[in-house]
Amino acid sequence: MLLLTFTAFASEGEGKGDMKTEIKEYIEHHLQDSHDFNLMASTDEETGEVHHYGFPLPVILVDDGLQVFMSSKFHHGETIAESNGNYYKLYHGKIYKTDAEGTLTYDPEHPKHPSNVRPLDLSITKSVVMMLVTGLLLIWLFRSLAKSYAKNGSIPKGIGRFFEPIVLYIRDDIAIANIGEKKYKRYMPFLLTVFFFVWFLNMFGLTPLGVNVTGNIAVTAALAVIVFLLTNFTGTKDYWKHIFDPLGDGMPWFGKAIIYIILIPIEILGLFIKPFALMIRLYANMTAGHVVLMSLIGLIFIFKSWVGGPLSFGLSFAISLIEVFVALLQAYIFTMLSALYFGFASEEHDHDHEHVEAH
Repeated sequence: MLLLTFTAFASEGEGKGDMKTEIKEYIEHHLQDSHDFNLMASTDEETGEVHHYGFPLPVILVDDGLQVFMSSKFHHGETIAESNGNYYKLYHGKIYKTDAEGTLTYDPEHPKHPSNVRPLDLSITKSVVMMLVTGLLLIWLFRSLAKSYAKNGSIPKGIGRFFEPIVLYIRDDIAIANIGEKKYKRYMPFLLTVFFFVWFLNMFGLTPLGVNVTGNIAVTAALAVIVFLLTNFTGTKDYWKHIFDPLGDGMPWFGKAIIYIILIPIEILGLFIKPFALMIRLYANMTAGHVVLMSLIGLIFIFKSWVGGPLSFGLSFAISLIEVFVALLQAYIFTMLSALYFGFASEEHDHDHEHVEAH
């Protein structure tokens, strides 16, 4: 399916310049978010006019008030959008405020980056649409699953038979195993949501829809921030004591003072390193997968031979199968590590029991 989308691009780009450069630009474009939902494009061989197939999305800017208009005003970056006397230009996926002619000024130290004012962009982009679609899909799916349980005496039917083992696995082997039976229920809604949310988004990224939501570092950063907040706002006094007094009562205060000068900053730094690792792992793995897969497909149009074409296709097919596994694996890893952090935060020590054993 991805090959079909890429083929449409290649037929459009032939005769326009260096194929390697066009493939590189296409991959970079695929990895970026966009203000319209563009599925594919074709070029009229006679007129050279480019036809885009998709639909525009709402552009919402905070600039001298709220500026709301459809992204079709940009015409894929070819025209200047006007709203209430303000003019805006879409340049490399970002919106800049300009004059009526769309003039962009560049910083001499950074010639590729315009120095024009960028208004606060709250637009409904392609990634936002896919997150909303995925969220609504999950709500519909699991509401149907819950109704099926209620009607059939807690026995799943239909698609519920596929999802029930996954839900039970997350409960028994991730939540209970890492958090404990006493407190795992308070974290289960988030763990189930984040697992299926990330998994479904990863799978959508392998379709010709051209979405790369989990390859957007803003999305993975938002998920990591939620894990950070849940971990630290639900942390017990033992959790915070371990951070600021990791050696406990095993040493007198004058013996720990020098060690704590180094140890406590490391523990505090660890609070931020854990969610940062979650963010980078998901972002880097999904981005790398898309780059490798689309680069292999691009080789088909570079080689244009009976040897290189089938070889590139075979490698692309193999990587596609691996990507299906990676999509599930990354959702599992994100959920597992989140549960592990929640387990650290909710851990409680039975100090009275320890005191009796010590005596």
